[in-house]
Amino acid sequence: MKELIEYIALSLVDDPSQVVVHQSRMGGRDNLELHVAKEDMGRVIGKSGRVANAMRVLLRVAAAREGKQASLDVVEPR
Repeated sequence: MKELIEYIALSLVDDPSQVVVHQSRMGGRDNLELHVAKEDMGRVIGKSGRVANAMRVLLRVAAAREGKQASLDVVEPR
C-alpha cells in the first residue's frame, strides 16, 4: 500500500526527491503519511481536495483486497 501512494505521488509532483511516505500500524489499521515539497502540495491535494480524496479511495480499495484498513494523511511541510 505504501508503494501505491509513492507511485501516485511521484507521478504528480515536480520534485520527486521530496516525496516520503511513512507507514505506521495502530490497532488493525495502517496509517500512511505523505510528505511532499511545499510547492507540490497543490498538485497532491487538488481542487477541493479531489486528488487527495481519490488517493484515499484507491488506498482503501487496495487495503480491502488484503483484508485490512488504511488511511492517508497529507502532511503540510514546515
